[in-house]
Amino acid sequence: MITFTCESNAMSEKIAWGIVGLGNIAGKFAADLQLLPEGELVGVASRDLSRSERFARAFGAQKAYGSYDELFRDPAVQVVYIATPHSYHREHTLSALQAGKHVLCEKPLGISASQVEEMVQAAQANQCFLMEALWSRFNPSIKEVYSLLQGGTLGKIAYLHADFAFPALDRDPEGRLLNPALAGGSLLDIGIYPVFLAYLLLGIPESIQVSARFHKTGVEKQIGMLFDYPEATALLYSGFSSRSEMKAEISCTEGTVYLSPPWHEAQSYEIRREDDTELVRHPLSGCGYTYEIEEVHHMLRDGKLESQLWSWQDSRSLHGLLDQIRHKAGIEFPGQSE
Repeated sequence: MITFTCESNAMSEKIAWGIVGLGNIAGKFAADLQLLPEGELVGVASRDLSRSERFARAFGAQKAYGSYDELFRDPAVQVVYIATPHSYHREHTLSALQAGKHVLCEKPLGISASQVEEMVQAAQANQCFLMEALWSRFNPSIKEVYSLLQGGTLGKIAYLHADFAFPALDRDPEGRLLNPALAGGSLLDIGIYPVFLAYLLLGIPESIQVSARFHKTGVEKQIGMLFDYPEATALLYSGFSSRSEMKAEISCTEGTVYLSPPWHEAQSYEIRREDDTELVRHPLSGCGYTYEIEEVHHMLRDGKLESQLWSWQDSRSLHGLLDQIRHKAGIEFPGQSE
């Protein structure tokens, strides 16, 4: 297979994007890209050309393709946003990188830590930027809470609670959420968010306890996780059986922070101390994807291959945790290589 080297330092006046996988998330991403004058949507691709053409008209893309490889071969496209189902992230990311494209891949970057490592190695070999699209890392409220807690003004974290759940058991059993062949289940789709928050704020736990329940299709439908740290506990949950509050609590020795629901796209946070309460608001720009897009733009302008806010090592560590959870819960994806 012919490979090309990415030209990170040769960005045009506008950064030219392509999108593969044209579902709901891709639509939100494309709408937010329109809010940023330094970026433009050059091409979109679906296996259904008519769908690509409709998407292109809706979001002002210059070209519509009926295959992903056609978009990867387009020399006008500099960076590709991959929004296909989880089980295809490895294949499509590798194809884009080998075609010399920078890549922002929707979370989870892979379905295992070994897949993530393979993609990182490909990015290094082709000298291309690669980042997992874990948009919550770039959310203004979460970024500010992270800095606040790192500064120690509220003391040490003693307890963290984060959940993410919504009813989805009535969805198409062949669809992305409930199909084990597509790496379905709540853990990789939404459970990744609570695991991310625990990792971001507390790092790698000393031990993990897991309790999971399974749907008739074979995917995990509910999962509870307990992370133990030397001086803290994180209680995490995701599920498709019901709707949870999705308000994250970070309890520290000198006060508590609450990320407003749904916390993974928080527009405010609250600090409670013994004698006062402070509410800090950060209304989102667009759907909230603008911040990760801006990070990609900054990295490409600076000629960087990875973000320091969400680095390759961060993705490796997060997916190492997800692998441990899957192993303890007995979550398997038939026909998927590690």
